[in-house]
Amino acid sequence: MIIRFTSILFCSLIILSCQAQSTGIPIKTITSSTPFGAVTVKVPDFSQSNRYYITDYGALPNDQKATSRAIMDAIKEAHAQGGGRVVIPKGEWLTGKIHLKSNINLHLEQGAVLLFSDNPQDYLPAVHSSWEGLECFNYSPLIYAYKCKNIAITGQGELKAKMDTWRSWFDRPPGHMNSLKELYHMAANNVPVEQRQMVNDSANLRPQFIQFNRSENILLQGVTITNSPFWVIHPYLSKNVSIKEVTVFAHGHNNDGVDPEMSQNIIIENCTFDQGDDAIAVKSGRNQDAWRLATPAKNIVIKNCKIINGHQLMAIGSELSGGIENIYMSNCQVEQGAKLNHLLFIKTNERRGGIVSNIYMDSIQAGEIAEGILGIDTDVLYQWRNLVPTYQRELTVIKDVYLSDIHAENVAFISKISGQEQVPVKNVVLNRVTADSIRDQSIINQNVLDFNYQ
Repeated sequence: MIIRFTSILFCSLIILSCQAQSTGIPIKTITSSTPFGAVTVKVPDFSQSNRYYITDYGALPNDQKATSRAIMDAIKEAHAQGGGRVVIPKGEWLTGKIHLKSNINLHLEQGAVLLFSDNPQDYLPAVHSSWEGLECFNYSPLIYAYKCKNIAITGQGELKAKMDTWRSWFDRPPGHMNSLKELYHMAANNVPVEQRQMVNDSANLRPQFIQFNRSENILLQGVTITNSPFWVIHPYLSKNVSIKEVTVFAHGHNNDGVDPEMSQNIIIENCTFDQGDDAIAVKSGRNQDAWRLATPAKNIVIKNCKIINGHQLMAIGSELSGGIENIYMSNCQVEQGAKLNHLLFIKTNERRGGIVSNIYMDSIQAGEIAEGILGIDTDVLYQWRNLVPTYQRELTVIKDVYLSDIHAENVAFISKISGQEQVPVKNVVLNRVTADSIRDQSIINQNVLDFNYQ
């Protein structure tokens, strides 16, 4: 057995400032205090930037081809001029994929709707992306930023996905599963990512709605996001991300709200999540791919958000092989009647490795929860248990988990921790974590050291 440890560096406090880059796009800093120190995020400020209206570039209502070309041309022009706002005016605009460039703000005016095609051909050629923690070339996310700096999606408009085709891909037929197995074997054997081409007649790997890939200084503010083929908001190998005042409504398969993966320095605040999977799912890649990339998810703050529905309020994993550290969720409102399995669920298995530490949650009120307040499960493999073999057994270190001032009306348990005998879960502290009624046992723990429940 090998226990893989990932080194984690703490961020330092950066004094609030506003500086200008050579592009002329000012940079602001946002700082949030946490139990592990201040988290500071740098974001671009496009408030004084030039505006590029897509109607000036030939966008036409009900003409997807003309609007897609206009958005692309406006982005190219703004980028060539050093940056600016590409403006979507009021009305419904059909479009295909949107690829951002550095120093670009995609801005939706109030009443604007960008309606994204559900024709998979509109998301080709394939781009460098990932599927549940494994890198590959797949259909482009609907909005995609690759190696960009100083980018934003803002406004009071709506980003909406047409779903007929994607919905038909929700089932996992044999062709889809065979492609996933092939990807798993390629990643385990370190096949170059460029050779992991996952677009074929039957793979049907749905794209993310928004993916910020290897990018930095990112602002997502104000917009409503409706429907999604896959994960909704996916910061991937990115840093300095602010997500604020965003509303997500997506009840399809795998519709997590936000999946920060191998990303750092993120503040998510004042958002509303109503989706068919986890509200917030912090991830850091899967198995050999994550060990190769060696980039933990860390310094992530979620505060003042409202959750209407989801599988978990916050999930950690199961793709966590790169390590996850310094996560803080505070003062989030769970709407009465919300369908949740857990408030905090940490999940991993014998293939993952990595270290999970410094996980904090406080000031949460909830109604009935299907499972419990805290769940930690070290044997979560889902459909993968019998699909593919374990190439390398590497257990996950889980330690330093702190919950305080949390109350639910009705739960099956307060805490259910299933640790590994070889690597017990360590140092879990619950202060003022209560429920009005408990359907099973309050505490159902095994293989845990230093569990403190007050």
